Amino acid sequence: MMGKRRKNNLQLTFNILPIDEKATRLAVEEYLETVRQYRQIGFVRREAAITQAYSYREHQSTNAISKQTKDIATYNVDKEAELQAKDRLLELALNKLSSIQREVIQCSYLDDEGEFDFIACGELGLSYRTFRRIKSEALNILAAALRVEVYEEGSVKGRLYS
Repeated sequence: MMGKRRKNNLQLTFNILPIDEKATRLAVEEYLETVRQYRQIGFVRREAAITQAYSYREHQSTNAISKQTKDIATYNVDKEAELQAKDRLLELALNKLSSIQREVIQCSYLDDEGEFDFIACGELGLSYRTFRRIKSEALNILAAALRVEVYEEGSVKGRLYS
């Protein structure tokens, strides 16, 4: 007797909410790509480009000063903290997926090799159709968990304008 396949508890139906599925999928894929790049190469800090000017430059009378070093330091600290937070949130969201969904997302988006879907489905022993279905379900769950859903035009938080 074969065991019953356990469904994921986070199975979401997106028919109720007016969510733009294509834009939401792109948002999740962009999020996954950002985290993949961060995991692969880390955070690349910006540095100040200081060049000497050999000619006299007349300044405007705005009394505004350039705070290039402060701006760059603030960017470096804020951006690195943002990337670390995204990485932690993605790890929590991935833990909510079923093991096969996690594997599909891992090999499709987070592995360094970046192999094609038809190769990945062969390695996982799935048909291409099943692979795409599992991938789609996982992306829907990640969209909700990462809070990157994109709503259709004319709606706010699931309510359509009259």
